[in-house]
Amino acid sequence: GRFCGGEYWHDPAFLDGLEQVRADMGAPLVITSGHRCAGWNAAVGGAPLSMHKQLAADIRLAGHDRFALLAAAERAGFTGFGLARSFLHIDRRARPARWFYPGSETEWTT
Repeated sequence: GRFCGGEYWHDPAFLDGLEQVRADMGAPLVITSGHRCAGWNAAVGGAPLSMHKQLAADIRLAGHDRFALLAAAERAGFTGFGLARSFLHIDRRARPARWFYPGSETEWTT
């Protein structure tokens, strides 16, 4: 509300994908970041071309096996994966992509 003037945006297919991941994991998902308007994205230090400005979600890893969560997101049709120490970024970009956030590579390669 502070930056976005009450703007709200969602995509039923994206939400269905999140529900599929939740069901696959058999546990709740804690979303730490979702869709952002341009003002909020700037305020939180988001990248200027962040997929959060379209639609993305960051899922807290606590309580989940990181590799099982990644596999569940892949099965649910997500194509963009940001691998961080404490969260998994997911989105549905046109061209698949996978990246490590700074300092997270060892968490995902062991």
